Amino acid sequence: MSFSKLFEFLRKLNLNNNKEWMDVHRQEYHEVRDFFIHWLNELDIKLAKIDPDYSPTTGKHAINRINNNLMFHPDKPVYKDHFGAGLDKEKGKGDFYIHIGINESFVAGGFYRPGKNILHSIRAAIDYNGDEFKKILNKKSFKNTFAELLEDDKLISSPKGYAREHKHIDLLRNKTFAVKHDFTKKEILREDFQDEVIKVYKEMLPFRRYLNKAVTV
Repeated sequence: MSFSKLFEFLRKLNLNNNKEWMDVHRQEYHEVRDFFIHWLNELDIKLAKIDPDYSPTTGKHAINRINNNLMFHPDKPVYKDHFGAGLDKEKGKGDFYIHIGINESFVAGGFYRPGKNILHSIRAAIDYNGDEFKKILNKKSFKNTFAELLEDDKLISSPKGYAREHKHIDLLRNKTFAVKHDFTKKEILREDFQDEVIKVYKEMLPFRRYLNKAVTV
């Protein structure tokens, strides 16, 4: 089994996005799903060795359902066009998410549209020591890997309790604090893909640690 088989399954599923087709091809689905779970298990072990704060997360626990939630999104297709998984899972921690799909593939991490309390804590940390956060964001290797924070809805004015003239107002206006690194299909099919994911994880570590500290201290 390989990622090429996973991509091929997703391509066929995207052309036949219905339960009847999935029922006929359920064994093929379980084969590619089991492959991805095994791959995640290997990655999980390696990440636990390089990061003392890492929370071990088995592939079975990490992988997301391939079914879309039609109760809340009735206009979506029955099945997703990707496999997704969240590693380093622990309550209060920022995400480390892996997305392998036919339209896009990436690794992302941080807090995507967090709740009010978490957002308040992150802004308080930036208010207290935003220079450290900017140093992380402006590091050359970090910019080469992620460019900027994920583009998302931002406040037009300053958040409540912060002056418009605040030296870090550009950061304080964010509602999302996350970064993303895209991978091409060619990169995913290479034998060293897992090593490349680990490199991205390492580059993201200072960013996630800053945010995790902000919401737990």
